[in-house]
Amino acid sequence: MFERFTDEARRVVVLAQEIARTRRAERIGPEHLLLGVLRCTGSPGEELLSTAGVDAHTVTAELDRADGAPGRGADALATLGIDLDAVRNAVEAGFGPGALDRPRRGRWRAGHIPFERSSKKALELALREAIRLGDRFIGTEHVLLGLLHPDTAASQVLDRRGVTLHDTRRAVERRRSRRAG
Repeated sequence: MFERFTDEARRVVVLAQEIARTRRAERIGPEHLLLGVLRCTGSPGEELLSTAGVDAHTVTAELDRADGAPGRGADALATLGIDLDAVRNAVEAGFGPGALDRPRRGRWRAGHIPFERSSKKALELALREAIRLGDRFIGTEHVLLGLLHPDTAASQVLDRRGVTLHDTRRAVERRRSRRAG
C-alpha cells in the first residue's frame, strides 16, 4: 500500500513515528498521524486543517491535557512547594544535560515503533477514500479523511474543532475540481 503514497503522505508516516518516539509512545497512534499531517506544512491535508482553524500547537496541547502530560504534573508539584525546574537542574548537574530525557531500559524503543490497530485502520480507510475519489495515489488529504473515520483521540480532537468527515470530503472534492479546472 505504501507504494501508492505520495512523498508528502510518506513524510506524514515518518513524522508520526518521530512524534510517537518523542512522546515516548509504545505504538504509533492516530493522534501521531494527525500531528504528522499538521507538521507536513503546505500539504493538502495540512492546508485543509489550517483552513478549518486546526494547528499542531493546539492539537498537541489538547493531547497533552488528555494524557495528563507536561504542565499538569508541574502545577500539582508546585502546590506542594516543589519546583520541577529546580529538580531538573539538580538532576542534570549530577547526571548531565538531558538525563531525564533518556529512555529507561526496556520501556522505550529507539528503532521501529509499530502502528496501533486503529492507525492501520485509518491508513486502510485513506486508501478507500482515495479509491472512492478516483485517485491513483494516497495523499495527505486521504490520510486526513481516514483519520476522521474511527472513534480515536485524533477524530475526537477534530470533531471538537468542527472538522467532520462529510465536510472534509466536500472540501477535498472542491480542491480536486479546482485543480482539474
